[in-house]
Amino acid sequence: MVHPTTPRHVAIIMDGNGRWAKKRHLPRVAGHRAGVEAVRRTVRAAGDLGLEALTLYAFSSENWKRPEDEVSDLMSMMKRFILSDLEDFAAAGVRLHIIGDWRAMAPDVVELVERAIERTSLNSGTTLAVALNYGAQDELVRAAQAAAAEGAVNAEAIERHLDTAGLPPLDLLIRTSGEVRLSNFLLWQSAYAEMLFTDTLWPDFGAADLAAAVAEFARRERRYGGL
Repeated sequence: MVHPTTPRHVAIIMDGNGRWAKKRHLPRVAGHRAGVEAVRRTVRAAGDLGLEALTLYAFSSENWKRPEDEVSDLMSMMKRFILSDLEDFAAAGVRLHIIGDWRAMAPDVVELVERAIERTSLNSGTTLAVALNYGAQDELVRAAQAAAAEGAVNAEAIERHLDTAGLPPLDLLIRTSGEVRLSNFLLWQSAYAEMLFTDTLWPDFGAADLAAAVAEFARRERRYGGL
């Protein structure tokens, strides 16, 4: 079986903003701001590399446990990011897709996200899937419940109701900052994905890092449980 050497769908656990800031004796919010710049670089690079989909773990359902001021800073930055970058993404052909229980977030965030999804809905370039208020276990529960409401619960039915339904299968999952775990991210989708763990802190990640990850993917032999 011949496998493509370029991934169609790459996902990234963006980790290390806090450590990046600590190394520079800066407040954590400075790390998050630098992380937003890394998002911009990486989205542009994904388009240049021809990726069909890029999924970013932006805000997990567990992140609500962080200090209130940090959560507030994260929400403010996310809103500013959408407002400032939406037109650039639209012009570049990026289509926005959101995964997670994002409609349970604050009304102003939900409204902004809905407008951004609508604004980019006809674009045909890279799909940027952003995980907001996301947890893979919750996603699987919701998908199984939806499948059960329709009838038989099997793999095909669950996949139809995953938040990532309609996206290409996940080929490559990257985690930055040296941590080696999935942290409740895309558990179902990662079943046969290649994984790459890098010591690079997320704010330092960029086009060269993504290109290197894609090149590493091309060198691997994917077996899918076969010989």
